[in-house]
Amino acid sequence: MQAPLAETAALITGAGTGIGAAVARDLAAAGAAVVLVGRRSGPLDEVATGIRDSGGVAESFAADITERAQATRAVEHALAAFGRLDIVVNNAGAMLAGPVAEAPEGEWERMIDVNLKGALYITQAAIPHLVKSAAAEPRHVADIVTISSTAGRVARAGNAVYNLTKFGINAFSESLRQELQPQRVRVGLVEPGTVATDLASHTRAELRESVQAQVAAIERLEPADIADAVTYMVARPRRVAVNEILVRAADQTW
Repeated sequence: MQAPLAETAALITGAGTGIGAAVARDLAAAGAAVVLVGRRSGPLDEVATGIRDSGGVAESFAADITERAQATRAVEHALAAFGRLDIVVNNAGAMLAGPVAEAPEGEWERMIDVNLKGALYITQAAIPHLVKSAAAEPRHVADIVTISSTAGRVARAGNAVYNLTKFGINAFSESLRQELQPQRVRVGLVEPGTVATDLASHTRAELRESVQAQVAAIERLEPADIADAVTYMVARPRRVAVNEILVRAADQTW
């Protein structure tokens, strides 16, 4: 039986660790050739090597997608490597918690740059190539999936700008879905709850303990749980568009 994503190519941002690495492994196992994009070449290369050792096809490309030119080059690398682009997973993200009144210069900009601009730059560069793939074999459909968050649904004190970026990317995705639907490019959101990644560790040291205390009693999701949702979404037949998957940890109340 042919793998569900055979003869397709996927690009995943933030793919060196956590959810992005798990998504890359899962899509490769489903038959896609994958390009792993992130800022640090070491972790990307390690994940790509592991995929190849397991029989998959993987390339890594170090880029800071908050720079439009670098985001465009990442997309061009995928095309040069595999000749097509069928799936884009916007996973790169930054979460820097803390009260608005005390936020240091640069924290807001970092979240806006990564969570919004990075996703927009990659998406815009990829759209013409996704449209082309959607018109061709083997699937006659292409996919853009953005990893959002429960923070795109529920605003909480101490997360104002992170909430802003996630509510914003949700709205962007819905508008884009309507734009691209006639061209058979599906646009979807996966909204994880609390996941066992290092995302929260980027918070300032003096706030880290209180942030971690908020989830201490929760059995957190694993990155593989989110990768499972992404693969389910993009592996649907052409007639099916799964536009949104909310995945909370079972113990999570918000």
